[in-house]
Amino acid sequence: MAASLAWPTYPHIKIGPLSISPHGIGIAVGFILGARLMLPEAERKGISENDVYPLLTRAAIGAIVGARVAFVINHLGASSTDVGYIHDPLSIFKIWQGGISLLGGFIGAIALALPEMRKRRLSFWKVMDAAAPGMALGVIVGRVGDLIVGDHLGKQTSLFFGFKCPGKVTSTASACLPGPGAVVHQTALYDFLLSIILLAGLLWLRKNRPRYDGFLISVFGAWYGCQRILEDFLREDKHLLPGLTGSQVTAIITVLVCLWHLSFVRHTPRWGRWDERGPEEGEAPTEGFSPTASSIENEPRIEE
Repeated sequence: MAASLAWPTYPHIKIGPLSISPHGIGIAVGFILGARLMLPEAERKGISENDVYPLLTRAAIGAIVGARVAFVINHLGASSTDVGYIHDPLSIFKIWQGGISLLGGFIGAIALALPEMRKRRLSFWKVMDAAAPGMALGVIVGRVGDLIVGDHLGKQTSLFFGFKCPGKVTSTASACLPGPGAVVHQTALYDFLLSIILLAGLLWLRKNRPRYDGFLISVFGAWYGCQRILEDFLREDKHLLPGLTGSQVTAIITVLVCLWHLSFVRHTPRWGRWDERGPEEGEAPTEGFSPTASSIENEPRIEE
């Protein structure tokens, strides 16, 4: 049995005058494959491709903005690995130099797509349930990019599956703080493996345990949130609160909300069920809209 794991890492790949980051490619491919996995399930839930594609466009933009904003908030002040954005404000816009938050990307994607869901009279819960397995797949593919560039290297470990830092410091996207040759936690590898299990679980639940709208996305939030809480204890990252990173704070809130929903609510919330509402006063009917039983019951009766 090997004492540690090791593989060549490539923070950037030179193609002529271009310098391409495998990390960025992994994120883009992960988003595309996740979207492709979402489409058939969205169609099954009565959401057409013509409605999904505008949501995905806004989600892609929101993911980039949210991922950067969350990272900047968590690294405003100086730390042992950077000077802090307060001291160098212009570096906030240098996203090509790295620095994004996966959880912030999720939040940004949902936030920017939300108004479009409401505009198109789509159920927030149906859309998110259809997207949940795709979100897990996107994490898996994105983590492949992290493994190629050598990102998210954590604290030193003696475990046999630890990652052995290369001898050249610039060979990895993430600094190996213990030094070249040290064996550290490769938290991107942990997230990659655990997300494969998460994806399998979501697909199984979707196929064998049909539940109320909102169930699948709540399972995703609770499960992936727990992953991040545990993994971040092994990372070398700046703490937003004593002992907790910004991602852990976000993940804890997400886990609590999702577990509360799964344990106590156990039905589709009233909010976000825009597919059950007709056009507002003065608004033309949405193409393809058909009122549900609940909307018909609320209509005034006309005596003949």
